[in-house]
Amino acid sequence: MRFSIQRRHFKDLSEQEVLALAISSEEDDARIYRSYAERLRSDFPDSAKLFEEMAAEEDDHRQRLISMHENRFGSVIPLIRREHVAGYYARRPVWLVENLGLDRIREEAEAMERDAEHFYLAAAKRSTDAATRKLLGDLAAAEAGHAHHAEGLAEDLLDEDTRGEEDRAAHRQFVLTWVQPGLAGLMDGSVSTLAPIFATAFATQDTWTTFLVGLAASVGAGISMGFTEAASDDGELSGRGSPIKRGFASGIMTMVGGLGHALPYLIPDFWTATVTAFIVVFIELWAIAWIQNKYMDTPFFRATLQVVLGGVLVFAAGVLIGSG
Repeated sequence: MRFSIQRRHFKDLSEQEVLALAISSEEDDARIYRSYAERLRSDFPDSAKLFEEMAAEEDDHRQRLISMHENRFGSVIPLIRREHVAGYYARRPVWLVENLGLDRIREEAEAMERDAEHFYLAAAKRSTDAATRKLLGDLAAAEAGHAHHAEGLAEDLLDEDTRGEEDRAAHRQFVLTWVQPGLAGLMDGSVSTLAPIFATAFATQDTWTTFLVGLAASVGAGISMGFTEAASDDGELSGRGSPIKRGFASGIMTMVGGLGHALPYLIPDFWTATVTAFIVVFIELWAIAWIQNKYMDTPFFRATLQVVLGGVLVFAAGVLIGSG
């Protein structure tokens, strides 16, 4: 059975419906800001307070709009929401953004304010009714005022030191949740699959067989690393974040690391494929050293020595075994 919602165009809404739409939108935005505040409360209390203040501003706007509706149209407010109007700016569901980092949540909030202001300004320009134009203009001014007030609140609540501390905490969480397990997976996938792939390559000199071995080794290692990372630490005590996120980061990067030098063996010519795989391995190892230096504060020379030397030894072992 098929269900659908008939969406109306903004130009077809009455003044009462436009006001009802504004009321429901302000209510939704206040709820979103409060969800952001709850999401950030434990790690970023100052930013959480900022979003609570912004939610209070949305509540004030909603009360003013309700008062205006009661004065003009009475106390019964039509039920009309964003999803009922074609072309109206949309909000992401909270469950799609609740796991975003601090910077992304701030960007989402700024986009919410801009969307509301731009929509009302554009709607006011298209309106030919004087009363409707004034109403939409007032709403645009209210959103612009909200944006300016939010900037003032950010300056009051998030001084340079506080913002710096929160940014550092967000960066650390990003490293612990995504970079560290992803780097471990990339290292494991790139290095551990060198021996079986190149041993198979030099033993058979069959590019398709080598590719299949590399594919199997990469996928198997990715699944193993993903489940191991997810099961090893639930993140509650270590603060490393969601085990599911860490598992995906580790598993996917392990698979990528192995597939990098397996894919060249789709080339039919053995030596062309092998030389290409050599180049890919070189790039992979230097990329790992660069990530260690950038995100893990490992001195570049030490990172290079550890990764490149280890990779060369495993690679040599694979070639010697395959050639024997």
